[in-house]
Amino acid sequence: MAQVDYHEEEALGRAYDARLMRRLLGYLSAYKLKVAAATVLVLAQAGLEILQPYIVKIAIDGDIKTGNLAGLAQVATLYVCVLGAEFLVVFFQTKLMQEVGQSIMYDLRLALFSKLQRMSLPFYDRNPVGRLMTRITSDVDVLNELFSSGVVTIVGDVVTLIGIMVAIALMNSELSLVAFSVLPLIFIVTLVFRARVRQTYRDVRTALARMNANLQENLTGMTTAHVMNRETRQYEAFEKTNAGHRDANVRSIFYYAIFFPAVELIGALATALIVWYGGRQVIGESLTLGALVAFLLYAQRFFRPIQDMTEKYNILQSAMASSERIFTLLDDEVEVVPPARPRRVETVAGEIVFDHVHFAYQTGEEVLKDVSFRVAPGEKVAIVGATGAGKTTIISLLTRFYDVTQGAIRVDGVDVREWDEAALRRSIGVVLQDVFLFSGTVEENLRLGDDIPRARLEAAAREVHADRFISRLSGGMDAEVKERGATFSTGEKQLLAFARALAFDPRILVLDEATSSVDTDTELLIQDALHRLMSGRTSIVIAHRLSTIQDVDRIVVLHKGQIREYGTHQELLAMKGIYSRLYALQYQSQEASSRERPPRDVPSIS
Repeated sequence: MAQVDYHEEEALGRAYDARLMRRLLGYLSAYKLKVAAATVLVLAQAGLEILQPYIVKIAIDGDIKTGNLAGLAQVATLYVCVLGAEFLVVFFQTKLMQEVGQSIMYDLRLALFSKLQRMSLPFYDRNPVGRLMTRITSDVDVLNELFSSGVVTIVGDVVTLIGIMVAIALMNSELSLVAFSVLPLIFIVTLVFRARVRQTYRDVRTALARMNANLQENLTGMTTAHVMNRETRQYEAFEKTNAGHRDANVRSIFYYAIFFPAVELIGALATALIVWYGGRQVIGESLTLGALVAFLLYAQRFFRPIQDMTEKYNILQSAMASSERIFTLLDDEVEVVPPARPRRVETVAGEIVFDHVHFAYQTGEEVLKDVSFRVAPGEKVAIVGATGAGKTTIISLLTRFYDVTQGAIRVDGVDVREWDEAALRRSIGVVLQDVFLFSGTVEENLRLGDDIPRARLEAAAREVHADRFISRLSGGMDAEVKERGATFSTGEKQLLAFARALAFDPRILVLDEATSSVDTDTELLIQDALHRLMSGRTSIVIAHRLSTIQDVDRIVVLHKGQIREYGTHQELLAMKGIYSRLYALQYQSQEASSRERPPRDVPSIS
């Protein structure tokens, strides 16, 4: 998968795509007044730059030649005023376009985040997190560069070039042809540079993608690296990837180091030709000294926009590639489509019906095959089976993270595909094995932004015995929760998940391996809380520990995506089938572990 990411980052596309540019300019429309003002300022800047050499010409040919000191002072004052005006114009133009660029980044990131929130789980199964992060960060940054220093400034560069060409042609057409004689050299150098830089830019981007993937993998797996003593190997692998990124950048710098001095050299050649040919004209009195100096100043200004536009080409090219990736994400279709007319049930009773359900994550590989069962309101049903039997898939389909391939799932007689998604998921409390905690406080993680009174949160915490460790935290309910709940044990995180589910008071409760990572003592503490939590609620319990589900009303035994057995604990034991064998294996394992476990009053070595 990572390799796919590298290839995707390599793609640069065309330097200009009219379709993409139209969509990008659509984001500018919200800020058209600022863009218009910035465009006017850029044109004013170009005019002021073109005016400066001409003022110098006037001073030399007029006041200096005639010895008019008063007139020279006035011209010098005018020149300073033009420079001051240019400073103000550049300041406001830069400020405006940077504001526009930042605003568009803000809009794009909100649009991307909103899109990602609407995408269903199949989308995340296909797209690695690193790739999506790149879209919201790096690709949007590239577009900011285009809007803040690309679109409008290119207009200014073009106007400056045309203005200079017109100005020198009007002053002396013969000398202007001499000055422009170096343009073919500029054209050749620019073409060669552009081709080389295109490849090095691709190499840099690919190396950066590799380095980011390597870094993300290493940081995520740091615990495993420590346990397996792989620090040296991981360091060597990162060093190699990091060196690749450095070398790609060095190669890119090499071409820039050649191009800019080459342009300067060609500019110097143009200056030499102007001095040589123009000097002869000055001696022959067919050209004034002031005009020659103005020519030299115009020549200096002429090559600067050429350099700028060459750099803008790379910005434009990478912006086209980034916008292609961004718009592909924004245009990606939501697979689990909300109903056109979502239905709500006023009072949720909690009846669940699986009606001949088939489901496959990939075409031709069914995970569930003709699964049918009913859970009556208030009934407690357990689902057991070997790993890969389809237990968790049932929960994903019930909450409509995925849509069934065939058949139907109904809650209170309404197909989940017709339910209002928010109302459906609000009616179902899910406690997963891997509990996710957000950065913030304990209270914020229990409330999750909902308007739940604090007293109710505290009552829920007491109900599942989470208050015991919360009260020991500095700040209690206001205690800080680090990223992903790093400061809490697995058992504590699961107790918080129980409290969170209870605080929302769902009509349907789903426990997906919810006690599998809780130690025996903690499990005993929450067993009575689970009984109270499930009381009066429709409950579906998925568990590997069969000892935790003996008191449920019925048990569904899944095997390779099909229901093979169905009944109470005692009925299934009497069948001498799959459940009976699973129970016997776990009972024997527990017997063996209990014989090896030291007495409770004897400290164990850990």
